[in-house]
Amino acid sequence: MLRILNRVTRLAIPGARNLSNESADSKLVLTEVDDKTGYATVTLNRPPVNSLSLELLKAISEALDDLQNNKSRGMILTSSSKSVFSAGLDIMEMYKPNQDRLRDFWSTLQDVWFKLYGSPFATVAAINGHAPAGGCLLSLCCEYRVMCPNYTIGLNETQLGIVAPTWFQASLRNTISRRESELALTLGKMYSTEEALKVGMIDEIAENKEKALERAVAFLNQFRKISPMARAMTKQALRSKDIVELEDNRSQDIDLFVYAVNQPNVQKGLEVYLESLKKKAAGK
Repeated sequence: MLRILNRVTRLAIPGARNLSNESADSKLVLTEVDDKTGYATVTLNRPPVNSLSLELLKAISEALDDLQNNKSRGMILTSSSKSVFSAGLDIMEMYKPNQDRLRDFWSTLQDVWFKLYGSPFATVAAINGHAPAGGCLLSLCCEYRVMCPNYTIGLNETQLGIVAPTWFQASLRNTISRRESELALTLGKMYSTEEALKVGMIDEIAENKEKALERAVAFLNQFRKISPMARAMTKQALRSKDIVELEDNRSQDIDLFVYAVNQPNVQKGLEVYLESLKKKAAGK
């Protein structure tokens, strides 16, 4: 528990400033801070579908570091795409991979999860598009989810012959019932916006992105009179078991991922999936 609580060293306080990522990956993630509220809107900006490449994950990780270092009052995570929040992990990171890059890729995804799932500042996902797999994971890490209609969301790994890691599963169990989590994970189920609301995977439906952002701000406003330290420590205490479990098994988790990805049947499955995408893009 102390490992988790010790992270609360730079908590949100009143005030705001504009933040910008000056790295080469700055355009992959856009961070804009409202001067009046102090809330940051972090926008995933890797067209066309915000596939989570190593570079995008590093940009997200850096953006989260900046928010914590600048004592953010709260964060809204959204997408620049008109129809996709994030399509999940970039398949090309796993198909015929460079082994060093593959390990770095998974380690960086772990970093993003640690920082987002255990963030001291309040977080909301404004889900303005489809959110399968890794896209769903990012939203589950947030404390509140507002989703636009006519999209889908879920951890659909089993449909691709992949097992969702235990920390993916923990993020889902923290959001919906254990029974519903079991069904969702084993079936690889994708929920419509309305279905997601019914099971508790999202908290609200907003008619469009603008309304979703408004509702996200309304959620963050609820904490204005709450002690930032008390809020952060309570959140992290509730999530500490999941965080400590991955911390204690981080190297093994990377080894397991690398081993699984390099299996011939997995590589063949990825190849078939990529071919299907090419045919779809070609209209065949």
